[in-house]
Amino acid sequence: MLGKPTSSATAPEAILIGGSAGAIEVVSLVLGALPADFRTPVVVLVHLPKQRPSALAGALSGKCRLALREPLDKEPLAPATVYLAPPDYHLLIDEGPSFALSVDEPVNFSRPSIDVLFQSAASVLGPRCAGVLVSGANPDGARGLCAIQQAGGLVAIQDPDDAAQGAMPEAAIALCPDAHVLATTEICQWVQQLGAWQTSPRRGST
Repeated sequence: MLGKPTSSATAPEAILIGGSAGAIEVVSLVLGALPADFRTPVVVLVHLPKQRPSALAGALSGKCRLALREPLDKEPLAPATVYLAPPDYHLLIDEGPSFALSVDEPVNFSRPSIDVLFQSAASVLGPRCAGVLVSGANPDGARGLCAIQQAGGLVAIQDPDDAAQGAMPEAAIALCPDAHVLATTEICQWVQQLGAWQTSPRRGST
């Protein structure tokens, strides 16, 4: 069963997806399933070699109906856009909400670090963000996902048995046992639900 937002939850203003080894296939399926009218900004951070241009953009090109781009420093988040974390920079969510880029030291041997992105989003957006952690071979992202959950945001983790590399999901489950644990197809549906929830009329609205 997919976890559905509770009546007390807040529709997300951004959906963050993090992963490492084995994540590109999952991200491709999630983004490919999004309709052209999906409005909620999606921010994707996958550990990749320090190269330019990012191999991720090429892998996703033609599979996503939404605008696809690497964000600039201080660029505001825009609807109907998928943002890809650029190589060799930490990507953060800042007030606005907008993006910030940092060349601070790697975290969990990674720059960009999923923990840095998720923790900044939790600090700025609180319950108005959702986080998804998928396949990966290290624990980066687990603490950040818990920060989102503790701030009141919605979180999901790829089922380790469904992941190409289970270490990252397993680390997140150990720290966030109440998170939704979903197979890839369920993650696709869950993200779509979040976008539909944001655009549907609120109860009691006129």
